[in-house]
Amino acid sequence: MTYNQSSYIRVRFGIYHFIRRVPADVKQHYRSDRVTISLRTKSAKAAIRSAQSISQRLDDYWHGLRLQKMDVPALHLVIGDNDDAIDNSPTMMEAVDIYLRLKANNDSQTFIRAAKRNGRYVSEALGNRPITSYSSSDAAAFRDYLFGKGLALGSVKRIFGSVRSIINLVMLEHGIEGTNGFAKTYMPERDDSQDRQPIPQDKLITLQQACIREDDEMRWLLALISDTGMRLSEAAGLHKYDIVLDADIPHVIVQPYPWRRLKTKGSARHIPLIGVSLWAARRIQQHDSSYAFPRYCDGKICNANSASAALNKWMKTAIGNGYVMHGLRHSLRDRLRAVECPSDIIDAVGGWTTTGIGHAYGKGYTVEIMAKWMGKIESCGLVKPTKCFKHG
Repeated sequence: MTYNQSSYIRVRFGIYHFIRRVPADVKQHYRSDRVTISLRTKSAKAAIRSAQSISQRLDDYWHGLRLQKMDVPALHLVIGDNDDAIDNSPTMMEAVDIYLRLKANNDSQTFIRAAKRNGRYVSEALGNRPITSYSSSDAAAFRDYLFGKGLALGSVKRIFGSVRSIINLVMLEHGIEGTNGFAKTYMPERDDSQDRQPIPQDKLITLQQACIREDDEMRWLLALISDTGMRLSEAAGLHKYDIVLDADIPHVIVQPYPWRRLKTKGSARHIPLIGVSLWAARRIQQHDSSYAFPRYCDGKICNANSASAALNKWMKTAIGNGYVMHGLRHSLRDRLRAVECPSDIIDAVGGWTTTGIGHAYGKGYTVEIMAKWMGKIESCGLVKPTKCFKHG
């Protein structure tokens, strides 16, 4: 461990960390006597910039904690000429509770956890203050706080979108005048996104063959996604009766449920079952549960995050690093492109939104038409699972 010129920056194994001692008068709010945050950078310049931002935020937060102990109008706002006017708008965490009471009835536990987590981020960085007391400069400081935690630009944008929605709805619901301090925060361009790579055909064949060998619930889930392109949450949240095997064209029905939302209205669809996905569907229908994947869905909660973590870890052992479950969706799109499938049919299969006003008219493509094109990718040399069944 070496020390940088900044008293709050240390280097561990080449990575910069922010470490600052907690003042004695606010220690009761912490489990440790130090605040330690990985800055996730090897650049001294970037580390110093992040450390300065975090340090300033900590100073402001600790100042707020000290004010709470004082008998002063710390939360008073000046409204017109009345210096004693008090801001009675809900605090950030109260706003989260109101938001969830109004919106969470038909949403998943993932939505609830995300809203609470994002509200907590604001409270930790800026203090749990009335929502109208946050200024645009506070929002900019919050942005820097999130970057300082090592979050990528896409994650920061998602958090800001959630916080904006919470504050907007609560202000509207309570008839609160004013502006949302998080409404127009500038987001710098940062090249920190990680592209999800499609899984090459040879790796896909290896993966599908490994699923057939393992032949258990986890691998049925992966196999079902591999030749349908479903989102992980869509597949994990299926009811067993969404899998239709006795039709002329076996298919799976993707529809919304109380335990699992769909990403868009166009995500509701019928997908033909081919290849390894058809094998997985037949295996799923043989177990007793009402849900396709009872390990991850019990009719109350669909735990797609748990499925993602487990399957991504297993994929590394099967085909190596650099590939994740979402890459299967990218692969299916590439496979359909390779057989010159029209792009709007590809969108229909994957539940992607097709741009253009005309695409919103009519009932869309039938399962027969989608099966015609998906049948072409089935004959492109991928594994033929009907020859590999363990149980007939």
